[in-house]
Amino acid sequence: MLKRIDLTRDFQKHKKEYMEAIEAVCQETAFSGGRFADQFDKEFAAFCKVPYAAGVNNGTSALHCAMMALGIGAGDEVIVPANTYIATAWGVTYTGATPVFVDCTADTWEIDPDKIEEKITDKTRAVLGVHLYGQPFEFHKVKAIADRYGLYVVEDCAQAHGAEYEGKLVGSLGELGCFSFYPGKNLYAFGEGGSVTCYKKEYYDVITTIKNQGCQVRYYHDLIGYNYRLEGLQGAVLSVSLKYLPKWTQRRREIGRRYIREITNPLLTLQAHPENTDPVFHLFVITVENPEDFVAYMEGLEIECHRHYPVPCHLQKAYGNLGYQEGDCPNAEYLARHCVTLPLFPEMTDEEAGKVIDACNRYKIFYK
Repeated sequence: MLKRIDLTRDFQKHKKEYMEAIEAVCQETAFSGGRFADQFDKEFAAFCKVPYAAGVNNGTSALHCAMMALGIGAGDEVIVPANTYIATAWGVTYTGATPVFVDCTADTWEIDPDKIEEKITDKTRAVLGVHLYGQPFEFHKVKAIADRYGLYVVEDCAQAHGAEYEGKLVGSLGELGCFSFYPGKNLYAFGEGGSVTCYKKEYYDVITTIKNQGCQVRYYHDLIGYNYRLEGLQGAVLSVSLKYLPKWTQRRREIGRRYIREITNPLLTLQAHPENTDPVFHLFVITVENPEDFVAYMEGLEIECHRHYPVPCHLQKAYGNLGYQEGDCPNAEYLARHCVTLPLFPEMTDEEAGKVIDACNRYKIFYK
């Protein structure tokens, strides 16, 4: 079975380096925060070409910290795309603010700038855009709207490490950038991890205080804080992985662009990638009329596919109290009903990519 993603291949290839990094942390018992986590923060900030990166325990915490750094809280609203993983909205909700969901475009499947303005109220404080599947959203258009209303733009970069928008790396575009290092991400930890990138030291200082139980000096708690520190083991592992991220990104782009060129089946619709962006193909999502049958068809050919994501955020039961209904975000709802994610990861061979392409192109009459 060709897995949708196979992390064992990377581990086996770089096992010696990973284990040496883990042993170094164990020798110093620098498990919670510490110099290995701090070193990764410096390296990741340099990678993203920003002055500051604050490592945290996961990507959801990164989103929460970003909202808190901006002072967003109860009574505030933040505009969020309906088509994203639910953690994007959690970061808003955890502060006591309300996520206001907007539709995605019909082609890029990213937040639709033309739907934002109608959702802005006197309570709106920010727009939280997501570079979903590794494809940057239309940042400049979103930023122009935000600037007219005095709103912050925050980037959810959890799926887009190394992606570029008009020559600039994601995480360096908005007020703050939020990353996840969950296993399977383009840059991943051996467990959980996340980071918030920014230009302003004031944000960095607030986040580093919040994530460390509200402390700048041990046992002196200046803020209501959280235990959101990045573990030393994860920092050390991420420092190893970061060295290989450019090579992994190059390979993802090779496979993704090959899929775009060679998957020609008219029954399958592919995500659009505007020329002013350079995506990193965290996920390669297609739409098909009957996704369940397509997944079963691919499984019969020993190819594993997943679905990201079968229920849009605004229709999740957890947000039922907000009163959204089917039809409120039609593009996101269509995508949710018809999405399928194909295998794509850096260690895939050319032969395996060809197998996926051939299977996609031969899919014609399987479903009823």
